[in-house]
Amino acid sequence: MLLLVGLGNPGSAYARQRHNVGFMLADRLAEAYRFGPWRGKWQSLLAEGQIGEQKVLLQKPQTFMNLSGEAVQQAVRFHKLPLDQVVVCHDELDLAAGKIRIKLGGGVAGHNGLRSIAARLGAKDFKRLRIGIGHPGHKELVTGHVLGNFTAEDQTWLQPLLDALVEAAPLLVAGDDAGAMNKVALRTSPAKEKPAKPDQPKSDRPKPDQPKPDKPGPAETP
Repeated sequence: MLLLVGLGNPGSAYARQRHNVGFMLADRLAEAYRFGPWRGKWQSLLAEGQIGEQKVLLQKPQTFMNLSGEAVQQAVRFHKLPLDQVVVCHDELDLAAGKIRIKLGGGVAGHNGLRSIAARLGAKDFKRLRIGIGHPGHKELVTGHVLGNFTAEDQTWLQPLLDALVEAAPLLVAGDDAGAMNKVALRTSPAKEKPAKPDQPKSDRPKPDQPKPDKPGPAETP
């Protein structure tokens, strides 16, 4: 079994926030791949199903972000999962909005959910699906940005990105990280416009119909 954890904060007040993009992806995957109903266990909402050939347990910790590790630890211990079978989906400030990275291990980059999980598991060697939300540009704006709702303008890249991640999920759960990232990149790249054809030179343009000259009539006799 693979444990796929979407990070976020529980409750309708947080549902549309950038910090909750992990929850959003988990919900989309459960719907697209027809997982079983969400049920409460281990301070989480859990749903079981299959993506491709892989059995998957989706988890949305309900502990609030800073304590996510408590819920993840319980699931990992119960199923005796190796850490490379744990994928944590989370928002990432240091990635441009709409970009993703998939990586095994690494730092927590100031993300409280990742910090809690790493502390509880005693290691950082779990896989991360980092979903870029962009940086507001100034440190003092970070909290408001992360806990702010996705805007109408954000939806132009967010919804296509979530669609692409759903399509790439069989590659992700099969361990083909490069293939999954490539599929998402291709799916979300803006279509290139075909160059406009240059104006046709005047000399090559079809000439308008010319009036046919009148046929000469019979010669007049004086």
